[in-house]
Amino acid sequence: MPTLAQAKDGLRLEAVPLRQIAEQYGTPTYVYSRAALEAAYRSYTDALAGRDSLVCFAVKANSNLAVLDVFARLGAGFDIVSGGEMARVLAAGGRADRIVFSGVGKTVAELRDALVAGIRCFNVESPTEIDRLNEVAGSLGKRAPIALRVNPNVDPKTHPYISTGLRDNKFGVAFADALALYRRAAALPNLHVSGIACHIGSQLLDGAPVTEAAEKVLGLVRQLESEGIHLEHIDLGGGLGIRYANEVPPKVADYLAPLLACFAGRKEQLCFEPGRSLVGNAGLLLTRVEFLKHGETKNFAIVDAAMNDLARPALYDAYHDMVAVAPGTDTPEQVYEIVGPICESGDFLGHDRKLAIAAGDLLAIQSAGAYGMVMSSNYNTRPRAAEVMVDGDQVHLVRARETVQSLFAGESRLP
Repeated sequence: MPTLAQAKDGLRLEAVPLRQIAEQYGTPTYVYSRAALEAAYRSYTDALAGRDSLVCFAVKANSNLAVLDVFARLGAGFDIVSGGEMARVLAAGGRADRIVFSGVGKTVAELRDALVAGIRCFNVESPTEIDRLNEVAGSLGKRAPIALRVNPNVDPKTHPYISTGLRDNKFGVAFADALALYRRAAALPNLHVSGIACHIGSQLLDGAPVTEAAEKVLGLVRQLESEGIHLEHIDLGGGLGIRYANEVPPKVADYLAPLLACFAGRKEQLCFEPGRSLVGNAGLLLTRVEFLKHGETKNFAIVDAAMNDLARPALYDAYHDMVAVAPGTDTPEQVYEIVGPICESGDFLGHDRKLAIAAGDLLAIQSAGAYGMVMSSNYNTRPRAAEVMVDGDQVHLVRARETVQSLFAGESRLP
């Protein structure tokens, strides 16, 4: 997690007091640490030193332009799942030839734009996508570089909503069908078979399932070689988990070690698509307590952030640690439900949290850098939060808070 240091003025992120950020930018506000982003990325590149490899940040985890800019400056590639994400990467200074396009529903327009931009590879996820991409590439006089995303039917031992490698998931092509599909793709005039891809899920805390999937992929690579189909890269996906509460995820080097051993001596470039492990613990959500409400059976701390700002607790019953920015010395600890103003019973950010807080106090909701702002909405006509980046003793506003007027600027009344 980014280092939160206790000082006289409360918690600080890097050298900046969180209270200062709240005063300057209001709440709720997402706050990211540049140092934490860079350290997380380097944990991958350090572990991969000496091996031909590419680390592609999974843009879906956090698509803020400043976050993408940090990774682009470090030489990262990018894993995208929409044309909009490609536009963000390019606007942030990312290189098109380091973009990998995943996703099960790529439109003709998205395929065309990506081909014109000159992206590195399409991770193809269905037989019909092979045909569509071949046709679109032909209409442009191009050959599309592809990898088949194979579904190895390996249980990732994670939440079912973020499992992607089992046979009943919507992602990828069936492992048993992959060889025939590679033969078919290799015979099409407007496709260039470049690699193979596999991704089994997110928030993985055990490296064994990934290693099992990698071994299955290696077997398929050898089969392809025997038929004269030689790959340039092997994409092993992402998914490494982070600490939200008491989890103990493996260190990046330990997670990658068995994968590197599996492909030792091979010439293909190894690609990885981490998302959560690069940004999750590099960000927090800063919110203010509006009211303390004492019920018959529970106490509620009603804060100005809500399920529209951070959907993960309501969606997955996900846990995010919370700390008071400046705990009150005269305020007794009590157990609270941390809830927002949204008119839904499911609008909660945390259950049974023991905190010493009063109305007006600030809370830092931790591990919110991944799947936080990107999943936010305007439900209840709530403007989305501001985003800031802390860089040493400097703070940069990297996304202005929305206004209510901006939410209906594109709407109109009936004539």
